[in-house]
Amino acid sequence: MFFHPMDFLIIIAFAVSLWAQFKVKGNFKKWSQVEAHSGKTGAEIARSILDDNGLHNIPVEAVRGTLTDHYDPVSKVVRLSEPVYYGDSIASVSVAAHEVGHAVQHKQSYGALALRHRMFPLVNLTSGVAPFLLLGGFLLNQFSLIGIGIVLFSFAVFFQLVTLPVEFNASSRAKRYLVTEGFIRNEEERGVNKVLNAAALTYVAAALISLLELLKFIMIFFQGEREE
Repeated sequence: MFFHPMDFLIIIAFAVSLWAQFKVKGNFKKWSQVEAHSGKTGAEIARSILDDNGLHNIPVEAVRGTLTDHYDPVSKVVRLSEPVYYGDSIASVSVAAHEVGHAVQHKQSYGALALRHRMFPLVNLTSGVAPFLLLGGFLLNQFSLIGIGIVLFSFAVFFQLVTLPVEFNASSRAKRYLVTEGFIRNEEERGVNKVLNAAALTYVAAALISLLELLKFIMIFFQGEREE
């Protein structure tokens, strides 16, 4: 069974995901053209917030690309895309502060982030195996394979759900840092919210798609079990 009523919801969620990605790029482009009043670059903002939180040992590096910004918990380094690293726009300082939020989460052993890090090796394995088990189960009509595939796929879904509070918390920290340190004015908060909320929506959409797919597989599994 390759088509299921749940596919309608999955298509809608996928459309939301595409819209969210469009919003991320659009908001980043728009607010990249609005200079923050502080005049500081994303790199300078990141360095300042890191130092204020006692993270003097964590470097801030520039990487190529656009929206390639991330915090590397293994190397313990904040990597900012060149437009963010060198830019002094609302978009640049928002993204830089968000990535630093992850570094502070790491230092404070933020629960959801710690769980996410512990899960990563397992999810990296199961997410690669689960699609083959599910596909093989459907092709061979072997519900035992589908059941195993569902269990393995559920780890990936849970991982995405755990990612949501990590991202929302990092954005919340970013807004607080930018305001309390005086890097943005009250009238600039709207731009920060636009940039960070659009990015958060992409994670919500991705998690929703995976959750709906998991529910679809579970429904197919139990329906097949009843028919045998």
